[in-house]
Parts: sequence; structure tokens; C-alpha cells
Amino acid sequence: MEITFLSFLNSFIHSYSLFIITLLISIVMFMNGCLDVPNAIATCISTRSLSPKLGMILALISNTLGLIIMTYVSSNVAKSVFQLVHFEGDYTASLITLCCAMVAICIWCLLSWKFGIPSSQSHALIAGISGAAIALMGNFSAINFQEWKKVLYGLIFVNLLSFIIGYLITRIIELVCKNMDRRKTNRFFKYTQIVGALSTCFMNGAQDGQKFMSFLLLGLVLSNGMDQNTIHFTIPIWLLLYTSMIICFGAIVGGMRIIKTIGTKVAKVERYQGTSADIASSICLFASSLLGIPVSSTHTKNCAVMGVGASRRLSNVNWTIAKNIVITWFLTFPFCGLLGYLFTKIVMVIIY
Repeated sequence: MEITFLSFLNSFIHSYSLFIITLLISIVMFMNGCLDVPNAIATCISTRSLSPKLGMILALISNTLGLIIMTYVSSNVAKSVFQLVHFEGDYTASLITLCCAMVAICIWCLLSWKFGIPSSQSHALIAGISGAAIALMGNFSAINFQEWKKVLYGLIFVNLLSFIIGYLITRIIELVCKNMDRRKTNRFFKYTQIVGALSTCFMNGAQDGQKFMSFLLLGLVLSNGMDQNTIHFTIPIWLLLYTSMIICFGAIVGGMRIIKTIGTKVAKVERYQGTSADIASSICLFASSLLGIPVSSTHTKNCAVMGVGASRRLSNVNWTIAKNIVITWFLTFPFCGLLGYLFTKIVMVIIY
């Protein structure tokens, strides 16, 4: 299935449900821009390798390129999220369910932004839609556990791998550069960190952008009365551009709050350490994208930063803040899932 921009506009104008779905998903995209794009560039800014303004501009460009290029290389992440839950029967009820899930996610995103906590919008999406689908279908048959396993793999193994790779790269750099002039290596790592940070932004666009596009595409499919399990999955170029535009706008409006939290409070890093964290997270995000594992770019980057901070000594990591972030990660699933479930049940009772 390929939906042209003109056919989307026609459906958008004549379908109230599609209008609401598009608005809600756009809000979630906007909040992701506020939270995740600055998270990807934060360490580079905290070490003053880039100014906040230039860093944000380059991050937006890299994020856009990552979304477009990686989608054409591999759209496996989008396919995995698209098939995460099964909507069957009444398409109007399915659209209402999708709306309820988006409302739950918007609430979570707003709370995260308000308190400056780098939580995962990716996992909020997954939890919210899962809870809403269970409420609609009345049981766990709504969940595609084959795709849900990939979420768990990403949550456990990818994050652990990011921590380990960040730790190892830092230790290797320290060993190789042990007897070198610190001033020269610092200048060198200024540029390597910029490259590493932009690669992280690139992969952030590839991962998160595909998740949001798949939800909007799901809304388009349901609004046209199509079965999500039988269509040919194709992402149109206009949807790529629209997703990128909304995410970038969000990053411009509200990004500096998260930069402060991740860049300066989780762990104090030098330029070579920032390089290590960005390389580690980029490697993990790239591998996950090719394998179709929907991971959180926020989780991956934070774990890499903590691994880098722990490479010299454990006390170099602010474990209190790190603990609070991890707690927030694990609250995301039950909180968003329950909100999606309750909103769906309430709305269904009112309408039906």
C-alpha cells in the first residue's frame, strides 16, 4: 500500500478520526523532538566541542538525513512497530483506540518534559498502544508477542551492550593515548566527538522517526477501512518529510532542558569520553535498526554515558540521577500501558 499526499489530504479533510489521529501523533512527534534530539547531541555540547546553537542545527540536519536514508536502507523498525498489535473488526473502534493510546503518550511526554527527565517516548508509544489494544480486544490476543520480544531484547541486551561498549572504547582510548600530549589529543577528540554526536543524531532519526511514521501509517490504514495484516507495507516520501519537520520543530522549541540533564548531570565527561559514548550508542542503534529491534535512543545513549563514566571509577557517575532515570524507564511501561487501557475503556463505554 502506498498512500499519496493528495489522497492523504482528501482523507484528512473528510475524516474527523484521521484529523484527530494526525494531530495527536504530531504532538507526540513534537515532544520527541523536545526530548530525544537534544539528548543525542548533549555530551558534545557539554564538553564545548559545539555551541548549543550550532550543535542543535547540525543535530536537526543529521536527524533528518538519518530518518530518510536509513528508512530506504532498512524499514524493519517501522514494520515491527506497525505489527506490534492486532486491530480486528470495527475500524472506527480501532481508530478510537489509537487515539486513546496517543492521549496517554502525550500525557507521559509532557510530564517527562516538565521535570526534565529523559524518558523514552519510544517505549511510551509501545506501552500505550499495547494497553489500548488489550482494552479493545478484551484479552492479550491483541498483542503480537513475536514483535514484543524484540522490544524486550532492546531493553535488556542493547542497553547492556551500549554500557559495555562505552566502557571498553574509553579504556582503549586511554591506553592508546596514555603517553601523548594531552593538548593535542584534546583538539583531536573535539572533532571526533562532533562526528560521533552527529552519527548518534543520524541513528536517532532512523530509530524514532520510523516508529512515529508507522503509527501514523496505521491510522491512515484504519481510517481507510483496510486490514493492517494484509496490506503491502510502504512508507511514502511525504510522510518521511512530514515526520522529520515535526520532530525538528519540537527540538527547536524545547530542547535545552534535556541537554542540561544529560550533558552535565548524569556523568562529567571529557571530549574523548564523549566520543566513546557517541560511538557506542551509534553502533548499537545501527545494529538494532538493521535487525528491526525498536530500541530507545535515549536508553542507548544514557547507558553509553554511564559506561564511559564508570570506566575510570564508579564514583564518576552520578548514580542518584542515573537511578532516577532508570526508575523512570521502568515506570514507562505500566504507566503508559495502564493509561492507554483506561482511556480506551472509558471512551468505549461513553460511545458504545
